[in-house]
Amino acid sequence: MKIAVAGAGVMGSGIALCSIQAGYETLLFDLNAQAVDKGKAYIENELNKAVSKGKLAADAVGGILQKLTCTTHIKDLQADLIIEAVVEKLDIKQSLFAELEAINGPKTILATNTSSIPITQIARGLSRPERLVGIHFFNPAHLMKLVEIISGAVTDSQVAQQSFDWAVSLGKKAVYAADAPGFIVNRVARHYYVEGLKVLEEQVASMEAIDRLCEASGFKMGPFRLMDLIGVDTNYSVTSSMYELFGYDAKFRPSRIQKQKVDAGHHGRKSGQGFYTYEK
Repeated sequence: MKIAVAGAGVMGSGIALCSIQAGYETLLFDLNAQAVDKGKAYIENELNKAVSKGKLAADAVGGILQKLTCTTHIKDLQADLIIEAVVEKLDIKQSLFAELEAINGPKTILATNTSSIPITQIARGLSRPERLVGIHFFNPAHLMKLVEIISGAVTDSQVAQQSFDWAVSLGKKAVYAADAPGFIVNRVARHYYVEGLKVLEEQVASMEAIDRLCEASGFKMGPFRLMDLIGVDTNYSVTSSMYELFGYDAKFRPSRIQKQKVDAGHHGRKSGQGFYTYEK
């Protein structure tokens, strides 16, 4: 089974890393050559981290990396299962899948890693919408165990089952979720970020205090440290998407503080600056 990942950002690179570690021939694609190089470097770095922590034998790294191929040519994106991990914009995802459908056969599974957009919406306009499924990983993809499998209104049940089985073969805990905005985790977790930002906006407490209190309550990371890990821009994009999809319900309103961070290019750990400052 050949796997392809469209989008070489942190999320796409993490998915590709999961795939090659499980022994699958995997193609990592991005139109931006710099993004591809950065994605490959991220994968190599994470494997070396695993070696330094004693979780992976040093002599296994070379064999794992041989499973990875990188490209900037979309025509190369031909595989048994193709997962997109591109920007959270409906029109961009629809355009990408229309192109992928045109260069792949009728048995190819097309999967989206969308965090919030309903699968049925993304599949609209495709010739074979029954071949589209949601396979939603969580960041960092190679460490987080949960994967949501989401069927759209016409997704073939066998496509969903094959996707579920593939996720399990990666060592993941796969669960089926209904096709609704945010699915399970992002719908529930959205308010962890939104309410944290509201508390900061209202000057009830500093972000450091909010993080410390949440962590003292049992959360592994406070909302601001977690947004920096996920990507402030990614997190803001998902919140904006859910705000729209839920009919501009005030409880999903994006924060002006987060918007300012995005506008300033303070995207979190990946940029060296988010709510906190990091060494690059």
